[in-house]
Amino acid sequence: MRYYSDPGFKLGAFTHPDSRVRQAAIDLTKKAMDLLAQTGGNLLTIWLGQDGWEYPFQVDYEAIWEAETDAIREVADHNPSIQISIEYKPSEPRSFSLLSNLGTTLLGLKKVDRPNLGVTLDFAHVLYAGELPAFAAALIQRESQLLGIHLNDGYGRRDDGLMVGAVNLMQTLELLYQLIRKGFDGVIYFDTFPDITGLDPVQECENNIAMVNALWGVAKRLTEQKDLLEAIKNQDAVVSQNLVRQAILGA
Repeated sequence: MRYYSDPGFKLGAFTHPDSRVRQAAIDLTKKAMDLLAQTGGNLLTIWLGQDGWEYPFQVDYEAIWEAETDAIREVADHNPSIQISIEYKPSEPRSFSLLSNLGTTLLGLKKVDRPNLGVTLDFAHVLYAGELPAFAAALIQRESQLLGIHLNDGYGRRDDGLMVGAVNLMQTLELLYQLIRKGFDGVIYFDTFPDITGLDPVQECENNIAMVNALWGVAKRLTEQKDLLEAIKNQDAVVSQNLVRQAILGA
């Protein structure tokens, strides 16, 4: 779910100053849940990018925090059999997003306190937030539920949506390593933008799949290396980097 394409939500969806507009966004989300249930689905990802602000003195921060969490709770309670996954992002289309980073998102989910809530980790969004993907995944898996993975890549200054592993190969590998160690068995999506420069979308997708399969195999082998676990336990970066290099490039 995303709301910014509707001009009626330009001042927010769940945090709009007009309670009638807020309820319209909530009802729209409930309708999406109903349609999802009818088709046999059980997971709805929500990106609340429209909930935020541009200027100092523009919003009442406490008020929009309460509105956001109350709305998420109402949506979650609508159908507890549908999992609701919150995808966070620092900004865009608003200058500042309310759910802009991992800490704020986890705090909000803790406040809402519903078992069918979790987080979608978007690799480029995490970089954009100044976070490390594997660390973000570890905290989500420990404090909430990791319900979705959007793989892509970027330079951390915006949501670039580049092909998987094109820029941050090592961080992508570490994320997959974390997923395998914790038994993640959910769906991995590719949130990439081949249309921006006219890449062939089929070939781009094939490249993403091939890259993930290759890195998944490397990460799987790394999870079986006791010497790597020992190096990580001892925070020995020289040993761990050497082992990872050999796993990727060979001796």
